[in-house]
Amino acid sequence: MQKQVHTIHFKADKDLLKFIDEKLDKLTLFSQGITNCEVYLKLEKDVNHENKLVEIKLHVPGKELFAKKHSASFEEATNHALEALKKQLIKEKELGLDG
Repeated sequence: MQKQVHTIHFKADKDLLKFIDEKLDKLTLFSQGITNCEVYLKLEKDVNHENKLVEIKLHVPGKELFAKKHSASFEEATNHALEALKKQLIKEKELGLDG
């Protein structure tokens, strides 16, 4: 699986990038058909301090899966987004649509 991480208006440190990379690798346990993945990390203005936004697009044959989550940290938002994608991958597999 090819992975691209895009940061908007900031530079991510290597620990965050490593965390995201390791978490993305675990998605292959749910589908071998993932061809590539794009992750967008954004800082937003938010009075509730949940200003970290993570958007993840997974490309599987014939389909694109997407999750978008806000949180107080990029790690937490990543975990929530990946959990949503995991559910989508499981649903695809149950329907016989995974690669």
